[in-house]
Amino acid sequence: MSSSASSSNRPGPPVVIPGSGNNIILNPLQRGNPILECIRNVGKEFGDILADYQVGRTTGVLFLSLKYHRLHPEYIHTRIEKLAHHYTLRILLILCDISEHKDPIRELTKVCLTNNITVIVAFSFEEAGHYLSIFKQFEHKPPNMIKERVDKDYTSMLRTSLTSISKVNKTDVETLRNSFGSIANIAKTQPEQLANLPGFGQVKVKNIKNAFEKPFRNHATNTLAFMASSQSQDGTEHLPDTDSYRPPRDPSPVWDIELDP
Repeated sequence: MSSSASSSNRPGPPVVIPGSGNNIILNPLQRGNPILECIRNVGKEFGDILADYQVGRTTGVLFLSLKYHRLHPEYIHTRIEKLAHHYTLRILLILCDISEHKDPIRELTKVCLTNNITVIVAFSFEEAGHYLSIFKQFEHKPPNMIKERVDKDYTSMLRTSLTSISKVNKTDVETLRNSFGSIANIAKTQPEQLANLPGFGQVKVKNIKNAFEKPFRNHATNTLAFMASSQSQDGTEHLPDTDSYRPPRDPSPVWDIELDP
């Protein structure tokens, strides 16, 4: 049988319809888990599901305490195997309840990458319950619900741009706008004029001028361009005789999560 045929016969994600659309479906194995008391603002009901928590029609969550994982390392592998390819979005919610958690989380992350599972780490039952509640509450919300709202008027854009400069606050932006009128005029203002404004010290003035006048191209880029221009037409490369020349660095090593330090 071809791979395309086997994939077409693969069962679709299980869909358990809750009695109320706002209910999280709980696996009966989760009875007695303290996390249940921390799931708020949404309903809960038990159902026959493969995951521990179904927080959307095709979103399943497996829950794992690192303390339990340390005693039963085979448990999560069995659960993932049973989960197979069910659910469109599969999540492993890890409760970090041990002090030496770095290595276990690294190994679990490798397992989840291999099995197309998203990892979320919580450091308390309260935090874990909050994540489950939020997933259910946002099940039918559009993506722009969690996007940053950015005003498009000129004053707001001016404020956003200038406050990105270190030491410049919203009051300073109003002072600049009232004094010079536009960002073009601010860019052409002399340091002495800026220093005469209230609240504008030497460091703030320097940061503003650097923001408008400092080139985007860094020294490394300039050095590479200079090296290219130093090559003669006959193909012979002549290294620049300058103190600013730096030889090209070695390429960065390939990062691979499978490689252990």
